Amino acid sequence: MRTRDLLALTSSAVVAHRLRSFLTTLGIVIGIASVIMLTSIGEGTRKYVTESFSQFGTTIIAINPGKVSTSGSPGALAGTQRKLTIEDAEALQRIPGVENVMPAMLGFARVEWGERGRSIPIVGVTWQAPQVWKFGVRQGRFLPKGDPRTQRPLTVLGPKLKRELFGERNALGEHVRIGGARYLVIGVMEPKGLLLGMDLDDRAYVDVASAQQLFNRDGLFEVDLVYASASIEDRVVADIKRILTARHDDEEDFTVTTQDAMLAVLGKVIGMISSAVGGIAAISLLVGALGILTMMWISVNERVAEIGLVKALGATRGQILALFVGEATLLSLMGGAIGVGVGIGLAQLLGVVVPGLRVHTPVPFVLMALAVSLAVGLLSGVLPARRAASLDPVEALRAE
Repeated sequence: MRTRDLLALTSSAVVAHRLRSFLTTLGIVIGIASVIMLTSIGEGTRKYVTESFSQFGTTIIAINPGKVSTSGSPGALAGTQRKLTIEDAEALQRIPGVENVMPAMLGFARVEWGERGRSIPIVGVTWQAPQVWKFGVRQGRFLPKGDPRTQRPLTVLGPKLKRELFGERNALGEHVRIGGARYLVIGVMEPKGLLLGMDLDDRAYVDVASAQQLFNRDGLFEVDLVYASASIEDRVVADIKRILTARHDDEEDFTVTTQDAMLAVLGKVIGMISSAVGGIAAISLLVGALGILTMMWISVNERVAEIGLVKALGATRGQILALFVGEATLLSLMGGAIGVGVGIGLAQLLGVVVPGLRVHTPVPFVLMALAVSLAVGLLSGVLPARRAASLDPVEALRAE
């Protein structure tokens, strides 16, 4: 029996029972579709977050008040013994290899111009913000250099805030009120987009001392530090901990977070989701494998006479094995291909329906899904194929 004849017999057996073939492979379809859809969402989220954080550069470290030992956000429960201060930030500037250190404050206040006003995030920073966060100024200039403890009634607006307050009118030289205080607009930032759902264009920047007064706080929300190269990251982190611990009465009551650490946390979350998806897929694939095994076993019973005739005409045991294993493999591959298509389609549909949701389907995952479906077909088809190949041709023909 030629290979072409084997392929023709295999495909004709599948096509002859289209509905049964589809129902048999439904478990494979569900398993593969689940993996592809959720993997696409997870990979898209990972790429989005990685790109979002990378826009701030890859050599930036965030230091927050409060020590995170198990869960929660830094400083969330105000458990720190000592707050981060501007003096702490200045002490870190002396670390070898550190290029910029910026104390930062964050809070919400109402920004008003004329009859228009909005409640938005107010970010207290120093003149180093464009260098630390890789932000650009589209119009005017950023906050001037000077002592970070000095208050100046100056502000730089995000492009969305400027558009909401001033429309197409030039905002430079105008005065706005932030939390009731009067500030001169000296610049408008370049568009930066969203970061984890936060609109970086809808905010105002003031000096850190003014923000401390505005929010009635003497501590900092965060200190951001930029170092020269990734090769010195470990040393810089160790120096940060050593200096701040010494300044905080020998207590490490702060949290140092590198970009690698942030991305590692994301990787763990996506890994947990992937494990859960793998469990769902494994159950679905097991159901699909049992379905194929059952259908092929029934098929052998239905085609005893056909098997006897083929063997009487000279078909070898190996050819009979190939015929039934090929049929099971074709069913499984069909299920895998349909599952891949359904999974990609659902992922893309979610990307359209849910604003901001990024989806990305890696080609290796598609190939892996098809390889898994192929393996399922091979394994589930072996037992029925061995049974078919072991039939005695005389007895098989008599069964007719």
